[in-house]
Amino acid sequence: MSTGFHPLTIAEIRRETADAISIRFDVPDALKPVFAFKPGQHLTLRADLDGQDVRRNYSLCVAPQEGELRVAIKRVAGGLFSSFANQGLAPGMVMQVMAPHGAFTWAFDADASNHYVGFAGGSGITPVLSLLKSALLAEPNSRFTLLYGNRDSASIIFLEELAALKDRFMQRLSILHFLEDEEEEVALFNGRLDRAKCAELLERRVIPAADIAAFFICGPGPMMDAVEHSLLESGVARDKVLLERFTIDRPDAAQAAASAARAEAAAGAKVVLVLDGRRRSISFDPALGNILENARAAGLPAPYACKAGVCATCRAKLVSGTVEMGANYGLTAAEVAAGYILTCQSVPVGTDVVVDYDG
Repeated sequence: MSTGFHPLTIAEIRRETADAISIRFDVPDALKPVFAFKPGQHLTLRADLDGQDVRRNYSLCVAPQEGELRVAIKRVAGGLFSSFANQGLAPGMVMQVMAPHGAFTWAFDADASNHYVGFAGGSGITPVLSLLKSALLAEPNSRFTLLYGNRDSASIIFLEELAALKDRFMQRLSILHFLEDEEEEVALFNGRLDRAKCAELLERRVIPAADIAAFFICGPGPMMDAVEHSLLESGVARDKVLLERFTIDRPDAAQAAASAARAEAAAGAKVVLVLDGRRRSISFDPALGNILENARAAGLPAPYACKAGVCATCRAKLVSGTVEMGANYGLTAAEVAAGYILTCQSVPVGTDVVVDYDG
C-alpha cells in the first residue's frame, strides 16, 4: 500500500439523505493502479481545517466492478470533518486521498455458490454495500441477505439503490429493514438489532447460521457487539464473522495507566524504522507514547488516521525484535501472525526492534 496522499478531484457529490453524502473522485489513469481496491476497504481523506491536519477514514460504497471510486460521509454531531464535507465540499475541489486499505474484505470466487449475510446499522451500510454488490456481481450462483437497522425510513442511506439492487437480483438478494421509530406490520422488524432481536432471528432461522459462508458486520458499537455475541453463541465459527469498527470508547483510567507504564518501560530503546526505502534509527521517547508518534517526531511521514487501533492506516511489519501492542481492532489474526503491528498502539520491548512501513 502506498503510504502517501494523492490529490484527487471531486467529480460528483450526491446527496444520499439529509445528513449524508457520497463523493465520487476522478482518478487519473496514472493513479488507477494505486487506487485499485478490494470490496469493503476504505480511503483516508485529509484536509486542513482551521489550521489542523485532520484525517478521517471513509468506506468505499462501490464494488470494484463498477469502475468508480466513491465514499459516503454521514454528518455526525460535533464532527469536524463530516460537517465540513457535508457543507463545504463541491465538485471540482481537490482533496488529499490515501490509497485504499483495510482488512474488512472477502475474496469472492466466480465458481462459488455461497450465502452471505450483512448486518449494518446507519452509516455502517457503506462497506457492507460494497461487499454486497461485489458478491452478487462476482459470484452469479451466490446469495446475499442484508439486515439493515436505522431510526426511520428517512435515515436509510442508499435506500433507492438498495431497492434497485433488489429488483435487479430478485432471486439472490434479500433485504430486511429494522426501524426504531417506525412500526411495520411484522413485529420482528421493529426496533433495534440488539441481542434479543438477533437471538430471535437465529432461533426462527430467518438467518440459517449454519449455512452462511461469511457474516459482514458494521455499525454502532453496541449493535456490532450484539450481533457478534449472538452469532458466536449460536455456534458460528469466529473466522466467519468479519467486523469493521469505525469508533471505539476512550480508554478508561486503568487502561491509560497501563499504556503509560508500557511506554515508560521502553524508554531509550533503539528502534529502526523503514519508510519509503529509507532506514532511520531512533531512541524511543516514552513521553510520546508509541512507535508512530516517535516516528513522526523524528520527521518521518509515517501514515496514520484514527490513532486508536481501528483503521490500520499505521500498519507496519515487525521485521525483528518484540513489541507490545495495546488495542487492536484493525488487524486480522492472520496479519498479526504474519508479523504486522499497529504502530499507534505499539511500544518496543527490549532492543533490536525493526519496523518496516514498506513491508
